[in-house]
Amino acid sequence: MNLTSGQLYWVDIQKSLKPEYPKLEEDISCECLVIGGGVAGASCAYALQKAGVDTVLIDKRRIGFGSTSANTGLLQFSNDKMLTSCIHTFGEQSGVGFYRMCLEALNDLEAVIAELDLFPDFYRRDSLYYASHPMDEAKLRDEFAALSAYGFPVSYLDSAELRTRFSFEKAGAILSRDNAEINPFAYARSLTFTASRRGIRVFEHTEVQSHTAGQDGISFLTTDGKTIKAKKAVLTMGYESQEIKHNPNAVLTSTYVIATEPIPGGDIAGWSDRCLIWETAKPSLYLRRTADNRVVVGGLDINGIEPAERDRRLKAKGEKLLAETIKLFPALEGTRIDYAWAATFGSTHDGLPLIGEQEGFPHCYFALVYGGNGTIYSAIASRIVTGLVKDGKHPDAALFRFDRPTRSMSSSGAEPS
Repeated sequence: MNLTSGQLYWVDIQKSLKPEYPKLEEDISCECLVIGGGVAGASCAYALQKAGVDTVLIDKRRIGFGSTSANTGLLQFSNDKMLTSCIHTFGEQSGVGFYRMCLEALNDLEAVIAELDLFPDFYRRDSLYYASHPMDEAKLRDEFAALSAYGFPVSYLDSAELRTRFSFEKAGAILSRDNAEINPFAYARSLTFTASRRGIRVFEHTEVQSHTAGQDGISFLTTDGKTIKAKKAVLTMGYESQEIKHNPNAVLTSTYVIATEPIPGGDIAGWSDRCLIWETAKPSLYLRRTADNRVVVGGLDINGIEPAERDRRLKAKGEKLLAETIKLFPALEGTRIDYAWAATFGSTHDGLPLIGEQEGFPHCYFALVYGGNGTIYSAIASRIVTGLVKDGKHPDAALFRFDRPTRSMSSSGAEPS
């Protein structure tokens, strides 16, 4: 699958891509094989190794060079699907539980970063979620009321308060604390490097061609004819998993991102505290700053993932992203785009990632962290997958299973089991 195009900022600024990992050249065995070396795979491999599982990690490209290289690196406990919508779809216990898992995952991720050998530019940030249109303010206030009622660290800014802190006028916004930004490409590579130094085996340019399941494990055959025997496997191939087994809950689209030239002095008038910024409109515009003082802006998604059509629009989409950013921050007038890229983006119809078993894949678990919060979902998946591999269960697994029920699927409206 053609996942990305254009010039990728995270890859370009990574001055050294050492270490390189070898291609698999011999038959091997392990307790658990992780297939896919993006943030999801690296997170799962790191957690499994830390739990004492003999783990092998493989990727058909290089570590982090799939969708992770196009990730914008905004880390938030809020999601594309509002808390109020999660409660409506999944019930109060599960909906609020999901949001609390995302908040806990941010803290878990910060704790993991403190253990890593390489720092992936992780910084705590506030996040501003503004009403794109005046008619959106009512639902934004409802969302704020729900977040507040369940103890999430949020405050509400009305139009007057927004004007004192930002250079744009909106009807209102939710300001949430305890969010963060990260270099997702560096994070995946740092997880892998640290786990490798601690004992996991990593192989790049190693692609699985087929698998055969037995009673006590599973055997994978690579395109080069090498065999990997494992008791369990974790499949984290992201959007390319849809080529193996299509999931009706999955939706693939295309998205666009730019990174500007470094902003002189680093400060931008009307942008308070370098916070993350996103909006209620769909598709949404989302913005962040970087460690080297650039502005990263994403959005303007389109339906479909046909590479030629996606790439044909890249230049115009990049210019539109910059224009929309300047509308919010007039101080950026005259700023140049240094990087522009397009990428496949995946989400689900019900708004949650897909984690767990699938029919036809014995001894395997999938971690498909689809949605705008993929790095956070990767942290959640790493906990769940580790429990499934070691114990065959995890208390949070039911919420993310592939055949999960929702209220919209149930005539009774009862809480999903």
